[in-house]
Amino acid sequence: MDGALAPVVPRARLRVRGLVQGVGFRPFVHRLAGEFGISGWVRNDEAGVLIEAAGERLALFRAALAERPPPLVRLDALEEEALAPAPPAAPGFAILESARAGAATTAIGPDAAVCGDCLAELFDPADRRHRYPFLNCTHCGPRFTIAARLPYDRPQTSMAGFPLCADCARDYADPADRRFHAQPIACPACGPRLSVPVEEILARLLAGQVLAIKGIGGFHLACDARNAAAVARLRAAKRREAKPFALMAANAASLDAVAAIAPAERALLESPARPIVLLRRRGAIDLPDPAPGLGWVGAMLPYAPLHWLIFHEAAGRPAGIAWCAAPQDLLLVMTSANPPGEPLVLDGAEAARRLHGLADAVVDHDRPILVRADDPVARVVAGAPRWLRRGRGCTPAPIRLARGGPPVAALGAHLKAAVCVTRGEAAFLSQHVGDLDSGATRDFHAEALRHLLALTEAAPALLAHDLHPDLASTALAQALPVPALGVQHHHAHVAAVLAEHGVEGPCLGLALDGHGHGSDGAAWGGELLAVEGARFERLGHLAPLALPGGDAAARQPWRLAAAALHALGRGEAIAARFAGEPQAAGVAALLARGLRCPPSTSCGRLFDAAAGLLGVSAVQCYEGEAAMRLEALVRRPRVLPGGWAVRAGVLDLLPLLAALDGRDPQEGAELFHGTLVAALVDWTLPLLAGRGERRIALGGGCLANAVLAEGLAEGFARHGIAALLPRLAPPGDGGLALGQAWVAQHHLQGEV
Repeated sequence: MDGALAPVVPRARLRVRGLVQGVGFRPFVHRLAGEFGISGWVRNDEAGVLIEAAGERLALFRAALAERPPPLVRLDALEEEALAPAPPAAPGFAILESARAGAATTAIGPDAAVCGDCLAELFDPADRRHRYPFLNCTHCGPRFTIAARLPYDRPQTSMAGFPLCADCARDYADPADRRFHAQPIACPACGPRLSVPVEEILARLLAGQVLAIKGIGGFHLACDARNAAAVARLRAAKRREAKPFALMAANAASLDAVAAIAPAERALLESPARPIVLLRRRGAIDLPDPAPGLGWVGAMLPYAPLHWLIFHEAAGRPAGIAWCAAPQDLLLVMTSANPPGEPLVLDGAEAARRLHGLADAVVDHDRPILVRADDPVARVVAGAPRWLRRGRGCTPAPIRLARGGPPVAALGAHLKAAVCVTRGEAAFLSQHVGDLDSGATRDFHAEALRHLLALTEAAPALLAHDLHPDLASTALAQALPVPALGVQHHHAHVAAVLAEHGVEGPCLGLALDGHGHGSDGAAWGGELLAVEGARFERLGHLAPLALPGGDAAARQPWRLAAAALHALGRGEAIAARFAGEPQAAGVAALLARGLRCPPSTSCGRLFDAAAGLLGVSAVQCYEGEAAMRLEALVRRPRVLPGGWAVRAGVLDLLPLLAALDGRDPQEGAELFHGTLVAALVDWTLPLLAGRGERRIALGGGCLANAVLAEGLAEGFARHGIAALLPRLAPPGDGGLALGQAWVAQHHLQGEV
């Protein structure tokens, strides 16, 4: 009709923020546009992904973006700006070249386990990538460990030296292909190659050899978990007489004889991160004990194509993927390939040099690993996953903060060191670095900081470090040309929990930890703190216990038990009680004279004292062994009436320790855990009520103990108090840098 208005359609600009680059998001947008008849374009830029879209079904298109993203995508924000409606455009939706107009605000994703589509190709004899150990797509494969810097394009990765063949180039350029812009794309014609055939790898493992196998973020030392001689050789070579080894199985069904697996644990095992998951062990297992004296065993499933090929070989090379879910006898010990106290080995030459005497042979490949990243470790606590160690598969996925601020960096402390960099509202916590005892690990610590700064393109305004003046991490912070800020250890532990839970404003926190340098120079570790940004107040602490011999007490729980006996007025019994320890009489004398016995409020040392009194652990082979052995004995925590006292803000648990001496170990472990939980809740409730608080943050290394963490969460919940537990950052020193960074941000914003 004359004068009628031309038809118009809705039109909008959509900004997508989060983990949206290198994970198949643009092809996903392209496919959705075709499904909903949308015209326009999509492109990557420094802030994430930008879309211009027009069409009658624009609202449905937008909803599908949020509701149906690819598996590795993490949407933090989907912002819409309405544009003026326009006449219907010609059909078509384009993927434009990436554009940058400033500093990056997006991120590279973590490495991801082989996806189902790639697995089907791996075992399809008709596929050109059949049994190819380096296949991947936009939904899986290496990311963080092959990336040198931004932008995340092939020339900036360790795949730069592998020019694409014509077939791979076609896949890479096709928006309809799931390998569209998959930077690690490869095939047998153009990609990396393995140095040892898979059939030889399996034969050597079954013959009892220990192999150094190059993986995603470093090498593993691997052996047949059912071969007692091979496992013993590996323990001797690694000097790990008692420290647990992780197992790798083809699937959850293959672990059934070893561990009980709850649905949440199975989901964690099978997640794209493929972490080592701590599982409740069966009573008796038919293989050399991978975790002597502990109630849990660490297990993981294959995550690299090579792992799958080893299990495929053991299954007799069946076609298809039905076999992937069937129980299999083969179990492998897979442990980090590094000499004790040193970082992971990265390449074949380094493996031959540094692993001499540890491995019978080296399985190498020619795709360089640019970034070391150990396997992550997780467990299910209070019904939800928790990271105990961050690494391959979860780093560098950012932790969202409640608000943005100037970029800062934090360097952790000494044990289980990690670094953290903030950019806007995101905190990037690095992979596990390790204890900073060796020069090689200190070099790795500095390397991890440099790499994370390169990936985030952040220029920190402040470097946060532990308050202890003598740590290597403190020295590094003070040596760099950026202002430095010391953050008290337990303030940082509580702050890490507040950071990941997005808490702003004042909050009470319990820091239950092994050791940290206090504001007064003393050894703290069982602290009740009021935290508000960059400020904290120490409201109370555990009653101090002497550390006879200083640092030696942390390695020898019998010394803490002796200190408890001395505090109870039973010092004359120490020499007889610990007659098997040559230094028992000397320790009794030190305690009697008060020499070389610094006091500590540490909760971790309280666990050690209990383990020593119960005869569970006299000397520790590795950090936390005594507490882990104690936790393994608990079936039903119980409370000892009168097992504690509170005086002037100090929680005294000597009555509990008095009741443990000479008890049955299981009974004592259950009394210790149940009474400790009840005492901590009883101690804290009046202060929470007095301040009108309905939440409390729980942090520190002792919260790795599931019995303690779940007991506290349940105990506070009975009184209407929400207990905030560490989830995304490890509860111990592996998450400390996150808390330091959070405090530094608040410091810069004037909250001092």
